[in-house]
Amino acid sequence: MSADPLLELGKQILAQQPFSTLLGTELTMFTADQAELQLPMRPELKQQHGFAHGGVLSYLADNALTFAGGAALAGDVVTGEYKINYLRPATGNTLVARAKVLRAGKVHAVCQCEVFAVTSEGEKLCAFALGTINKR
Repeated sequence: MSADPLLELGKQILAQQPFSTLLGTELTMFTADQAELQLPMRPELKQQHGFAHGGVLSYLADNALTFAGGAALAGDVVTGEYKINYLRPATGNTLVARAKVLRAGKVHAVCQCEVFAVTSEGEKLCAFALGTINKR
């Protein structure tokens, strides 16, 4: 059991998401304005060229944005919108999404997320997302 109550709460929330559970996503960092998700790569998550499917990168970015925004807004939230730029093919053992809040008000938070592919050579930035998270 983690000594960090916010991280434990975040892990409980993630465990209630059937899609996240199906993929095997893990919340590895969760603070008042940041979140990090990790997803081990496996063949079922790849597209025909052997890269992580764009939908997998998009899911990770969306979920990380929502965790970061939800912590900043201190409540139940949903994604209002987000945009993602795919920067390079994602290959490697693990995908990592790191999101942080750029600005939070009472009902909206604007957040950014970087998605990395982890290889034996280190992390490579594969996607960048910007989104608005809304209090529900």
